[in-house]
Amino acid sequence: MTRAVETVKPGAQQQQPPQQQPGGAGGRMAGGERRQQILGVAVRLFSQRGFRGTTTKEIAQAAGVSEAMVFRHFATKQELYTAILDFKVCSGSLGDPREFLADALLRKDDRAVFTELALALMRHHEGDTEFLRLLTHAALEEHELAAMFWARTIRPMYEFLGAYVRERQRDGAMRQLDPAIVVRAFLGTTIHHSLSNTLWDKRRTLLDISNERAAAEFTEILLRGVAVTAGGEKVKRPAAAVVAAPAKNAKKKKSPAGNR
Repeated sequence: MTRAVETVKPGAQQQQPPQQQPGGAGGRMAGGERRQQILGVAVRLFSQRGFRGTTTKEIAQAAGVSEAMVFRHFATKQELYTAILDFKVCSGSLGDPREFLADALLRKDDRAVFTELALALMRHHEGDTEFLRLLTHAALEEHELAAMFWARTIRPMYEFLGAYVRERQRDGAMRQLDPAIVVRAFLGTTIHHSLSNTLWDKRRTLLDISNERAAAEFTEILLRGVAVTAGGEKVKRPAAAVVAAPAKNAKKKKSPAGNR
């Protein structure tokens, strides 16, 4: 399908649709601006239709450019997917946890570390539901973008938090649990809460609390589970249930015939 090119008559510029205005979808843009615009359109379409349901031709049409223009900025799909991650990381509101948690990490304030990180994640998800939906599509479709996001974002988060948990275990402040389990419990709770509010229960019929309260409550649950002491008493890990075997020398109950 070819896109019709309209000839603008003198004095008729105000009759153009908004997307045809200079700087808009079909207007003249600098290379960097056009690249960012195409990225934004691609993220929007991928989040709405998934990757299998979106073509580069549809991205080009929605951006008001030719398909050749899309490939001029992104020679391969791999380059487009990488650019989406870079675009989201640079424009995202989360930032580097090592930076915004620096003070809490230095003080080894467990409650502040987990509460502030949980709150930052919730606010980030709430402020960019489009990207959250896109990642959900990527995971469900087993798209390569999901693996890229895991390697570039999730795994480093596990390593960062896991290292902190191990340090606090060496300090004697946390129980000797697998740090990956602790991180999974924390991230799983936080991300599930965001997904519920964003995708499944937008009206919050099951749980309607602020992000601040959710972050504080989830952290409280986590720390009570991993802390060496709780309420002044040492927390003991429950032992596995053991079924006692019958004693070897136990006397067998005599049958009625044996009493004769």
